[in-house]
Amino acid sequence: MLNALIIPLLLLWLLVAAAWKRLPMYDLFVKGAKEGMGVAIAVLPNLAGMLVAISLMNASGLMAALCDVCAPVFQWMGLPSEVAPLVMLRPLSGSASLGMVEQIMSEYGADSRIGLIACVVMGSSETIFYTICVYMSAVKDKRTGYAVPCSIIGALAGIWLAGRLF
Repeated sequence: MLNALIIPLLLLWLLVAAAWKRLPMYDLFVKGAKEGMGVAIAVLPNLAGMLVAISLMNASGLMAALCDVCAPVFQWMGLPSEVAPLVMLRPLSGSASLGMVEQIMSEYGADSRIGLIACVVMGSSETIFYTICVYMSAVKDKRTGYAVPCSIIGALAGIWLAGRLF
């Protein structure tokens, strides 16, 4: 019950705090919405490019070919072949990988080894390249520093543990 009230209570608290401080609530809302639209417009081309690239990879069969090439590595990590496309797609697209997890759940079940591994892969990793793309385009910077390598290492650690623990 409390989870249904969290958002309304948070909004009420914000309104009361803004009124208490005598802030122009509507003007601040409009200003924030304007800034948000600017960020959305700046990020949109990069986002569209990423989505087109993912669609091309799936439609051309490149994703299946990459999974076949990486099969020995996945086998060493203890991952079943059914989870390989999820591992390849997770760093690129959250919605596509969520759809893949849904497909795995409906086919193998939530309590199966494959289902458990898919859930751990989904929960222990991030859409690395999508997130980097959005953040870097929002701040107009192309230098990622150690963000990408560290993110990939973290995701691989979670994926490896998923294969080993289940």
